[in-house]
Amino acid sequence: MRKKHILKALVMLVVLASSCATHYHVTGVTRTRLLVDKTYDQEPAEQVKSFMQPYTAEVDKLMKPVLGTAASDLIADRPESKLSNLVPDIFVWAGQFYGEKPDFGVYNIGGIRASFAKGPITIGDVFEVAPFDNRITFVTLSGEKVLELMSQIAYRGGEGVSHEVKLAITADNKLRSATIGGKEIDPNASYRIVTIDYVAHGNDRMTAFKSGTDVRELTGDDDLSRNIIMKYIKEQTAQGKMVDCAVEGRITVVE
Repeated sequence: MRKKHILKALVMLVVLASSCATHYHVTGVTRTRLLVDKTYDQEPAEQVKSFMQPYTAEVDKLMKPVLGTAASDLIADRPESKLSNLVPDIFVWAGQFYGEKPDFGVYNIGGIRASFAKGPITIGDVFEVAPFDNRITFVTLSGEKVLELMSQIAYRGGEGVSHEVKLAITADNKLRSATIGGKEIDPNASYRIVTIDYVAHGNDRMTAFKSGTDVRELTGDDDLSRNIIMKYIKEQTAQGKMVDCAVEGRITVVE
């Protein structure tokens, strides 16, 4: 009985509190602009420096090892650029480790978040270029859907495509022509494509991928974009080669 009375008393207190509570209403909103720049970096606090030092040293140990060398500045840009060409080429190259022979590769330029400057490429550089946990994915599309995909890439003003692809797009982002491996796309054929899971799900307006079949989405750490890129750079280095790629007319703007 005592517990029952205590519970009843608590309920009454809650009711009384809610009935006596003051109700506030927004009568106005003001705002100020807080500029975040390098002003506070000029004289970093010693306490903060000493606190961060062991963490900074540990991060540097992980991120500063050099994997290879970039022969030139590798930048991602539309409609075509060295880095947006290189990454899908790397993914096509990686197909051999999965028993796959993709007809071409696609990588969204929005997923390339930095550039490789001419010179040494560190682990940290690769993390900056591919910071997201996207993983290599293989998918099959009909030729009809590939043509739809190419139109969507044109609408985007270009995306990363491997060297098998040749697109002509107009200044107002319409597809004029498209070939794979030097041949016209057969609407009735099937094409195997390598990309990342994010794109394979139809993101960045490349919705043609939603019609994909025989989807093979890898899930291991070795399948992360950045780890595949690092593997390629290491192999190039082992062969005495620098990392590079050319702008070769994969996507051209025509009248």
